[in-house]
Amino acid sequence: MDKERILIVGAQGFLGSYAARRFAHSFEVFAGSRTAATDPGSVQIDITDQASVDAAFRRVEPDAVLLLAALSDIDRCQAEPDQAFAVNVRGAEYVANACVRCNASLLFASSAAVFDGRKHGYTEEDAPSPVSVYGKTKARAEAAVLGLDPSAIVLRFALVLGFAGRKGTNAILESLSARWAGGSPVATPTFEYRNPIDVSSLSSFMMELLSNQEARGIFHVGASESISRYNLNVKLAERMGYARDLVLAQTEPVLGRAPRGLDHFLLTDKLRAVCSTPIPSCDQVIARCFDAVA
Repeated sequence: MDKERILIVGAQGFLGSYAARRFAHSFEVFAGSRTAATDPGSVQIDITDQASVDAAFRRVEPDAVLLLAALSDIDRCQAEPDQAFAVNVRGAEYVANACVRCNASLLFASSAAVFDGRKHGYTEEDAPSPVSVYGKTKARAEAAVLGLDPSAIVLRFALVLGFAGRKGTNAILESLSARWAGGSPVATPTFEYRNPIDVSSLSSFMMELLSNQEARGIFHVGASESISRYNLNVKLAERMGYARDLVLAQTEPVLGRAPRGLDHFLLTDKLRAVCSTPIPSCDQVIARCFDAVA
């Protein structure tokens, strides 16, 4: 029996490249990215261009779509709000419309940045309250996607950890490792809290959700408890064998940067109820970062 086809939009990124490997066990994977490639499984797609989106969908005729492409640099979004809107909102609308037309299941990757971080613990029912341009575009994109396709899945996460194993991605651990290896300390907020998720576990959750015909709407994914960005980096540095003093305590927000939510702890009870993959602890998330490379 032929495998169902999945189009992974944003497949050259850190999460996308890992998801492409994970989903290949169960799907015929088509890797969508803005750049042309000679690989027969690669598809050129620019989500800001409706004609490009439509052409990619005609070529692949997907049964499922994983939309990971986004302008996710929070400070760049703040400086370039029009471009952030074009990619994060209009692009999501084009892809959602295409999914509806071809009856493809859609999982859209969103962010804890849709919340202001002023309370500890957010459920899927909490109203979005973004404080940054990036968060606002993701909140608008969620509403647009679910408005166009009520059967779509929106998966929010606060922080994804792992090694990409190659240059040119937005993998945080790659950047930290390079700086620490060069002896450069990294200033890290003591006042920002997140519940991170490792890329391996996240890919498993995405697979389960897309394979579940009853799953729809918004889901939160992350570790079972939250941790400050500072303590997280201390643990990561120690795990990599670097001195603790390479992690500097940043006690105040940096002027000129986009605002960040203080406490982005996403509660995962809804996800736990529909997925067999266990919700990991923060220590498990950290350990798994070193077990697999995309």
